[in-house]
Formats: sequence, C-alpha cells, structure tokens
Amino acid sequence: MDNKEESSCSSISDLTWEQVSRLNEVLTEVVPVHGRGNFPTLEVQLKDIVARVRSHLELSGIRVKDIRLNGSTASHVLVQDIGWSYKDLDFIFRVDLPTEAEFRLVKDVVLGILLDFLPEGVNKEKITPMTLKEAYVQKLVKVNTEQDRWSLISLSNNNGRNVELKFVDSIRRQFEFSVDSFQIVLDSILSHYEQQPLPPMSEAFHPAVRGESVYGDFNTALTHLRNKLIATKRPEEIRGGGLLKYCNLLVRDFRPASQEEFKALERYMCSRFFIDFPDIGEQQRKVEAYLMSHFIGEEKSKYDYLQILRKVVNESTVCLMGHERRQTLHLLSLMAFRVLAEQSAIPDASCVTCYYQPAPYIRDHNFSNYYVANQNIPTWLPCN
Repeated sequence: MDNKEESSCSSISDLTWEQVSRLNEVLTEVVPVHGRGNFPTLEVQLKDIVARVRSHLELSGIRVKDIRLNGSTASHVLVQDIGWSYKDLDFIFRVDLPTEAEFRLVKDVVLGILLDFLPEGVNKEKITPMTLKEAYVQKLVKVNTEQDRWSLISLSNNNGRNVELKFVDSIRRQFEFSVDSFQIVLDSILSHYEQQPLPPMSEAFHPAVRGESVYGDFNTALTHLRNKLIATKRPEEIRGGGLLKYCNLLVRDFRPASQEEFKALERYMCSRFFIDFPDIGEQQRKVEAYLMSHFIGEEKSKYDYLQILRKVVNESTVCLMGHERRQTLHLLSLMAFRVLAEQSAIPDASCVTCYYQPAPYIRDHNFSNYYVANQNIPTWLPCN
C-alpha cells in the first residue's frame, strides 16, 4: 500500500459501542424548530428530518452520496464532557450541484419537508415555500465558485441549537481545528432505523458506524480532543483565520498543542481576520454574531471570551496601522464592559482597572501647556 493510501486510511476509524450509543441519543432527540410570529414550533426528530431530506432529494433526481454529522456535535459523540456544550446540529449531504437548478431544487425540497412537521390542524394549503422560509429559516447561504459549491439551510432554534443542513458538492476547507474536524457517516445507522420492527441496539447488536477526521490522522485528532489541545493547519486559509473559534477554545480551557508554534499561528489568524473584516463595523458585527450564536446560556463566559480575544489581538496583530489596531482594541474593551453592564456584574470602583489613551497632542513638543516626560509613553496606561 502506498503512502497516500495509508494516509487516507488513518483518517478513518470505526466508532465504539459507547460512541454509537451517544450518536443514537443525538439522532433520536426531539429538537424544536421555533417559528417566528404566530407560526407554531415544529417538533423534529433529527433522524426523521435527515432521512426525509435524503428520500425527497433522490426522488427529485439528486443522488445523495452519503450523509454526515459534523462539527461540535460529532465531537460530543466521540468524547463526552470535554467542557463545551454542542450547539448547532450540523449535517452534511454530499451531492452534485452542477447548475443553478440543483441549488434551487435543494432549497425547495427542504422547505417542502417542513410542511410535514407542522402540527395537526394547521391549514397547509395556503402556506407557500416563501412563507416557510420567513417563518423557520435562520440562515440561507449559497456558495457557487470554481473551488466551492455548497449551500446551507439553517433552521431556527431560540436556544442556539439550530438544525443546519449543508449540501456540499465541493469545499476547500472543511475544518478550523483538529478538535472540530470530525465527520460521522450516518448511512448505516439510518438504515438501521428503517428496519421493521426496529430491533433495539445493544453492545452485541448495533450498526457499524465510521468516523473520519478531515484534519488528517483520526487518532491524533481524537487525542487532541480528549486532552483539550488546539492544533490546526494553514489558518490563513480559513475565512476569518479561525481567530474567533480559537479564542472560544481558549476560554473553555483548551490549550495549544505547541505553544511556540501557536505564537506564529496567532499572527496568521489575526492577519486573515483583518483581511476578511477590515472595517471596524464589520468586526463588531462579526464578533457580536459569534457571541450570540456560541454563548447562548453562557452569559458569564462572554466577558472572559472578549478579554482573551483582546489579548490575542493586542499581542499578535502585525498587519494593522497603529490607529486601526487601537480602534479594534477599544471596540473589544467597550464590548466587554457592555457585557458586564448587561449582567449587572460591574464590580466596585475600587476593584476596577481602567485604561486611558493619551491624547495625540501630548506627543507634540510644541504644545507647551503639558509637561511631556522624557520617556516612551505606552499606548494604554493603567489609571491605578
């Protein structure tokens, strides 16, 4: 066997019974899809919606190569109790999307299936696909370039546990860090659910389920997950550089697998983040959206997260001009202070370390009303 084949095999592993059991718990859980306005909440069992989407796609002429559970939920299945709660329920449908028609068909199929989950007594005749989209879809994304061809339909959940259905023809980068690089192929367990009568699972009798790490070696990535280690490759390829996710891992007590290597990688992360989001308004919207989607029910962690993000930006940003860097640091400080205010958790003034930025004119030696010390003045000075 050549090296390429060995590398391919090492990225795949069979799940243990304990992991299959956790996967079964995830797929059989009833997840609410919350409607806007007066629209009723849909009670969705994940295995049902995934199976229906596959069935309807294939009836419409789109072959589904396989279905995969992705991201933090896949990580939860593989290793329980690692200090983070899995949020979005990410499913990948591997399909061919050669033309615009296939993109439209995928969207129509998913919206049509939502009708099946409406409660009894609801008059479905006058409900259009556009109405369903406005009522239940949190996010609708289509990417159609030479290297990336995929679409995403995210179904709303007020607790941040959105059901995310991603339809992928091709995608350059499928992970940010090794700990979120896992994909679990669901076809065998979905076939198990189709059996009538449905036999109960046990350690002696359960479907063989395969997992894959798109980071590379499966066992290496699993070791990183179990030991809460952060590792990645080429962060400059990730939109946003992986900076926000990296700080999210740090606030959850994950640590770089190599401290020395990550000092250099942090600079790549910051550079890519500011390339993708150069405007201060864009930066604010991106960070606020990340907080909103990843810290629901974890309000106390938001302040720590913003402090860590500010520290990384302060220490590792080399691509910004001085005033741009100060502007971003000031934004993160204000956001952190606002989080404390929202929690009514601002401590007594005696315990606060505040910072001020010297006015630009104190550097002007012709400005005689101020005494300028004969020393370098740091950008931020503690007032205590």
